Amino acid sequence: MPVENWLVGSFFSKLLGEWNPPQFLGNLWLLSWSVGLSLAVLVISGWYRSLTRFSGSRSLYGLLPRSLLAVLLLVLVSSLSGPGEHPPRSFWPLFWLLVSTSLIASRIVMRDLLRFSLAVRSTATFKQGPGGNQRQPTLVYGSGKAAAQLLAELRYQSTYKLVGVLDDDPVLWGRRLEGLTIHSPDQLSQLIELHGIQQILLAMPSAPRHRRRELVDQLTALGLSVLSIPSLARIAAGQEVVTELRPVAIEDLLGRETCKPDTDLLRATVAGRVVMITGAGGSIGSELCRQIYRQDPRSLVLLERSELALYKLENELRSLRQLDTSPPLCFVSVLGDVCDSRRLATLCHDHGVQVMFHAAAYKHVSLVEANPCAGVVNNVRGTSAALEVAFSCGLERFVLISTDKAVRPTNVMGASKRVCELLVQAAAARTVAAGNGPICSMVRFGNVLGSSGSVVPHFRRAIAVGGPLTVTHPQVTRYFMTIPEAVELVLQSSGMARGGEVFVLDMGEPVRILDLARQMIRLSGCTIRDEAHPDGDIAIHFTGLRPGEKLYEELLTQENDQPTDHPLIRKAQEEFFAPEQLEPLLEKLRHVLEEWDDQRLIPALRVLVRDYQPLSGPSVGVVPTPPILPAST
Repeated sequence: MPVENWLVGSFFSKLLGEWNPPQFLGNLWLLSWSVGLSLAVLVISGWYRSLTRFSGSRSLYGLLPRSLLAVLLLVLVSSLSGPGEHPPRSFWPLFWLLVSTSLIASRIVMRDLLRFSLAVRSTATFKQGPGGNQRQPTLVYGSGKAAAQLLAELRYQSTYKLVGVLDDDPVLWGRRLEGLTIHSPDQLSQLIELHGIQQILLAMPSAPRHRRRELVDQLTALGLSVLSIPSLARIAAGQEVVTELRPVAIEDLLGRETCKPDTDLLRATVAGRVVMITGAGGSIGSELCRQIYRQDPRSLVLLERSELALYKLENELRSLRQLDTSPPLCFVSVLGDVCDSRRLATLCHDHGVQVMFHAAAYKHVSLVEANPCAGVVNNVRGTSAALEVAFSCGLERFVLISTDKAVRPTNVMGASKRVCELLVQAAAARTVAAGNGPICSMVRFGNVLGSSGSVVPHFRRAIAVGGPLTVTHPQVTRYFMTIPEAVELVLQSSGMARGGEVFVLDMGEPVRILDLARQMIRLSGCTIRDEAHPDGDIAIHFTGLRPGEKLYEELLTQENDQPTDHPLIRKAQEEFFAPEQLEPLLEKLRHVLEEWDDQRLIPALRVLVRDYQPLSGPSVGVVPTPPILPAST
């Protein structure tokens, strides 16, 4: 501050035509007051508590009111000093502007010098590290706000040698961002050859998912490693900052564009209610617990057969409860089997359960295909028991978590889940006929990323050990969705249910598993080993379709599905059996299961599921089926 004030005084002296005019010398005593008052204002206001190397426009603008206050105090001191020659009134505004400018300029210079000094020391340390690593020549893809912020933060980091910026907009080509030239993506090959580019920082958090997938494909095919900034949602929520770069995960590229949830629909079914989740420790069940927890239910009843899964879930919910400032949520962890209807009824009665999400099921196609009776007993008997309890205990709602494999099933698992859907549809018809009972609905969706049966963790483990990656068939495709998004849509669909609906989630475009395998290999920094590239790192082997596996999954059996109030949730028009027709068919299925007869199970399932066309198992002829009711509305 003394230097700035002296410079300002000298400036005005020179402006008056001489270095030391009488007017300046007569007010020289104000210099010490200026220094003292300014230091007092800056110290008391906390200006010096901020870190110089992180000074930005907001902190620098904060100097203006502080310097104004110091000048006003100096004017007061000058006015109270008694008779004598005082500076002209026009002096004070100019004095404030020049003092503020000099303070801001000095702060910027000190900030940049400090950053430069830290960068030099960091670079020296980085070069002396293991292997004497050098800074990697790097390009940034994108020139928006996120890219500008990223460049400003990385400018003085030792890890990256920033070479330039790429952007798709021709208007920006040739212009500069944070001192770096913006290039056309067509120049990427030239930049790689000229600068030895090794990696790309993807700074396009708002770009559509399909565009990011295209870019990652193109960049990894050139042998570049790709790092990405967090999503806008995580940055806006304060969960991550723009400089938290990480390798692009395959989960960021799969699925379709997300949609902002409807808060009213999310809360409609669960807020203020006692909610039971069967299969609470599974992939979908545990995420249901997490998301329902955030919607302020009265309490949660967690039913799970696996002790380890329930233990992990309970610990996670306890940690969430400790972080939550709202009144603590009551939840009950129960080790039990959903097939035990007596135990289930006792739990619902004792805890006053109002809503049940039935997520407990066997879902691994190949295992259920090898153990058909076990799979059908667990899935069908569990759903039947849960529905029975929902009626006997007077629940408000019952929601079945179904699967796309129930559509024109070719395996026992899919057929068993279609039988579960028929049970729910018949229960809904029973509610309509009686005029009371739980609102029963079901939600059907495809593969979710990160579940125990997902191909993604399987590929990730194979890549970690050097491969090979096994794919059943070159043309096999699957739909993909993240677990949180799927559960979010499940909750919203339950809020729209009026009884008997088969809700179908929009899964986006199907993904070819072979393309997924190739992309994951490239994202890991490895190369594909095939006939054209025998020196590659990881090979892909084809094993053939497994028993009961289809090339393509389907979500609808009818083309006349209907839209709902949510753009990503549709309602399938499914035919079903009346309760009086379904019961004798189920009784025959129960007899087969009691005898544990795998051979007779397939014909029994085909009676119930008309579209079931098994790809394996015993050969069966055409099985007569009773008449079915039109699709429910």
